[in-house]
Amino acid sequence: MEPFVILAVSLLLGALIFFISAAVTGSRRAVPQDSNGSTVNEEDSKVSNGESDRNTASKKQKLQRPRKEKLQQHVFAHPLLATSLKSHSGNVSCLDFSSNGKYLASCADDRTVRIWSTKDFLEHDHRCVRANVELDHATHVCFSPDSRAFITWLANEETIRVFKMIKKDDGSFTFTAASEDFPKKHKAPIVNIGIAETGKFIMSASNDTTILIWDLKGELLATINTNQMNNAYATVSPCGRFVASCGFTPDVKVWEVCFTKSGTFREVLRAFDLKGHSAGIYSFAFSNDSRRMATVSKDGTWKLWDTDVEYKQQQDPYLLYTMKCNVSDPCRIALSPDARVVAISSGFSISVHSAKTGKQEEEFLNVHGEEIADLAFDINSRFLVSCGDRAIRIFHNVVGYRAVIEEMEGRLKKATNEAMRERLQQQVDDAQSALEAVCTKKE
Repeated sequence: MEPFVILAVSLLLGALIFFISAAVTGSRRAVPQDSNGSTVNEEDSKVSNGESDRNTASKKQKLQRPRKEKLQQHVFAHPLLATSLKSHSGNVSCLDFSSNGKYLASCADDRTVRIWSTKDFLEHDHRCVRANVELDHATHVCFSPDSRAFITWLANEETIRVFKMIKKDDGSFTFTAASEDFPKKHKAPIVNIGIAETGKFIMSASNDTTILIWDLKGELLATINTNQMNNAYATVSPCGRFVASCGFTPDVKVWEVCFTKSGTFREVLRAFDLKGHSAGIYSFAFSNDSRRMATVSKDGTWKLWDTDVEYKQQQDPYLLYTMKCNVSDPCRIALSPDARVVAISSGFSISVHSAKTGKQEEEFLNVHGEEIADLAFDINSRFLVSCGDRAIRIFHNVVGYRAVIEEMEGRLKKATNEAMRERLQQQVDDAQSALEAVCTKKE
């Protein structure tokens, strides 16, 4: 009897242990555990799993995130577009041709200044050399008269920096920044800088009412208060004698920067004003000999002026004509060096006019993806260039070719000297050949 009892108790205990073990295992499966084996309640489990899911998804997104897409270049095409220069990775803000006609300088917010060879404009490849602006970027650039250096206005440092260009044996350049920048004198943003063709002075103008005249070493020579409420634009005349500005008032003020015969700075004298607009003036431009000027105003007109006057004898410039035009800020005007063509940029588009008649002969719409920042003719009046976005547009100046043909043919009819007739005929032939070459490509 006793062995039977012992066996029954053993079986009962075994069954009890089995059921307890099964119950414990089931509860462990039902209760969630963290990574360390600790139990957590159901709500915490949901939150924890949610965070885990989000973290996992975030990691996957990071792993699968595509590369940052490059900004699409604005597409523009026109039969008179000679080419587009596209090496800049930032928006181009300023352009300047060297006085020898060989180079075009451009600066952009990509911290570079690029020097382009103008002889490559009609080639498939466009060579340029790059000058880096360390820890800053240039908003304005201007060549020295000898084309061996250029000056820039630095956006962050708010001063002028000089770069010397050293030509290597292979024809490329190296650039060396001057050891010291110009002193900081301006108290407002800059609207333009310039160097006199005579090499005697540098100009900088800010959008308050200040124009500063410097020598080439950075010594301040004179301060001009334009008294125009604000300066919208200012520049040095191509002849190197004058500085002019425009702004809120409906006139352009022109000063002569005077030096002694030995080259010592003497004074700045008021030369003349261009008066006739009924609203503030956006921009103005000189011809290469400074005998003509063009202005464009908020009153919706542009004017051409004869400035070949004896201003020291109180003679005022002559207004040649006034033409209506579409204007919007920003607005720039350019006068070809030979004074035969006027170009006006307004917003994103450009119109081109005959300086003889004032009539519009060409129009380029939506030239850039950003508003046009600068507009200029090359020194030989062959090309019109513009900038605003990352591209520089180069246009054939066909209006100029037509003007040369018309003018030279008129002179040819009146010429009595055989040598003169041959020279005029050659000019007509050259202009016709250039125009035909452009028209052939256009077709």
